[in-house]
Amino acid sequence: MNENLFASFIAPTILGLPAAVLIILFPPLLIPTSKYLINNRLITTQQWLIKLTSKQMMAMHNTKGRTWSLMLVSLIIFIATTNLLGLLPHSFTPTTQLSMNLAMAIPLWAGAVIMGFRSKIKNALAHFLPQGTPTPLIPMLVIIETISLLIQPMALAVRLTANITAGHLLMHLIGSATLAMSTINLPSTLITFTILILLTILEIAVALIQAYVFTLLVSLYLHDNT
Repeated sequence: MNENLFASFIAPTILGLPAAVLIILFPPLLIPTSKYLINNRLITTQQWLIKLTSKQMMAMHNTKGRTWSLMLVSLIIFIATTNLLGLLPHSFTPTTQLSMNLAMAIPLWAGAVIMGFRSKIKNALAHFLPQGTPTPLIPMLVIIETISLLIQPMALAVRLTANITAGHLLMHLIGSATLAMSTINLPSTLITFTILILLTILEIAVALIQAYVFTLLVSLYLHDNT
């Protein structure tokens, strides 16, 4: 019970060197591949899920937007596997680090916005000033729309960080309470253990949903600029 509540969020080190890079590179190794013409059930299910997700995200895009399909599918797989691996005991979740989430959000957002300014400069600038705006409100609305545009990558990163961090903290607290009550009150221990199991199932769903939401919002930003 005296363990630091935020100890699991500290970036691990090996012999004084940061191990976050190795942890980030580990999830792609878990994705199964096949060299055979006929795949097994696991790879077939994996390919079906990838096609379903890609089809759902790319349905609203034009030809230029669909060139991002490989990047968006890779992004959702990476975030989902990283979030799920973080649920394992004594593991580290890179997506609880705001710096990493910003490193994913800012380049993708910037790429979409730059593409919009290059291909549809008039439509891109039109977002800063809605049609029919009264003349006295024009400077204020331009400032507000500019701030709302610049805050989009921060919102992406903070949303992912907050949801994953909150779930890990709640699991840590309930797990510590279950361990502490195991020698005091057995019925209460069973209740808290049941809550912990249900919360773990919920966190698995949250890990997948947050990966989908992050990628879907990037896809929407891309759609607005293509």
